[in-house]
Amino acid sequence: MTQAQEPQATAETAPVDERGHGAAAIAETVGAVLAHTADAATPHTPADAAEIRAITDAMVRLFVGAPLRSDGQLTVKSLAEEAGLRRNKLTHKHTGLKDLFYALIKAQQDPPRAFTDKERDASDQRKKDLKRVRAERDSLRTKIQQLARIVHVLEIENHQLRESAGTDGVVRIFPGPRH
Repeated sequence: MTQAQEPQATAETAPVDERGHGAAAIAETVGAVLAHTADAATPHTPADAAEIRAITDAMVRLFVGAPLRSDGQLTVKSLAEEAGLRRNKLTHKHTGLKDLFYALIKAQQDPPRAFTDKERDASDQRKKDLKRVRAERDSLRTKIQQLARIVHVLEIENHQLRESAGTDGVVRIFPGPRH
């Protein structure tokens, strides 16, 4: 293999605040290696190498925020549109590039940060409050059931008293508590 045939596999490390450029450099490097491999492995299909180059160039443009043919969103649809290919080329033929694209998107997202002591304390307090409120709710449900039983018993007693009073229309006064 001559030096002219070797893919350029060197990529500068991107600063942390320029993750899109870092992802673009990775995509460019991987694309060059894959295109070179496609050229060497199957010389009868130069279209594969051209598709790989088009896809990786499209990745680079999307990651640096300079799309030419698409809306610039980081989706497979936009990547295929940007590469000038049909989407099924990415979803069926070049699945490795699609997976690389998704991995680079995921790598761009900020990693989850640890909770501060203040946030942890607030979370613990909310959990305690939630536990207290649930216990109060359960207690109130029990009281409601007890009161419902009492009302039911009183309704039955009231009905029995009305039936035993008769239909003669006489009102009987029972002696009540004396004060």
